[in-house]
Amino acid sequence: MLSDAQWAVLEPLVEACRPKAKTPPQDLRRTLSAILWRHQNGAKWRAIPRELGPWLRAAQIFIR
Repeated sequence: MLSDAQWAVLEPLVEACRPKAKTPPQDLRRTLSAILWRHQNGAKWRAIPRELGPWLRAAQIFIR
């Protein structure tokens, strides 16, 4: 999971490039943690731990 310090750095960057007309993603911090976990571990999307949220949401956000 992203620490508070890491999220404080990332959140303004994400918000700056996110399309304003779109509804904000739910639990974006947790979803970004899932994406990072997957890439750090070289795992498949479906292997993301449940506590990091639905794997499909992480995969969709990553693809976008």
